[in-house]
Amino acid sequence: MYAIIETGGKQVRVEVGQEIYIEKLEANDNETVTFDRVLQLSGKKTLIGVPYVEGAKVVGSVVKHGRGKKIIVFKYKKRKNYRRKQGHRQAYTKVLINQILGE
Repeated sequence: MYAIIETGGKQVRVEVGQEIYIEKLEANDNETVTFDRVLQLSGKKTLIGVPYVEGAKVVGSVVKHGRGKKIIVFKYKKRKNYRRKQGHRQAYTKVLINQILGE
């Protein structure tokens, strides 16, 4: 059984026991989080939401918070002596999916 949830402006396919990296959540480590924006549930039969499946939830627990690898943002304009170098590290939350409720 799997579900497609929406979090942080992105859609993620999740299964029970899977660890996912998503946009940073305001939750502490080992805290339970519930995702109620379920777009699709698939098991014995497939339920597709309009836009969300009613009564469906995905429950997970926060494993850790962190920051991703650094990416370089380099802006450049030829012949104008314009160069800007900037680094960025995106904050994330690692979540372990515990159960998928619905049907």
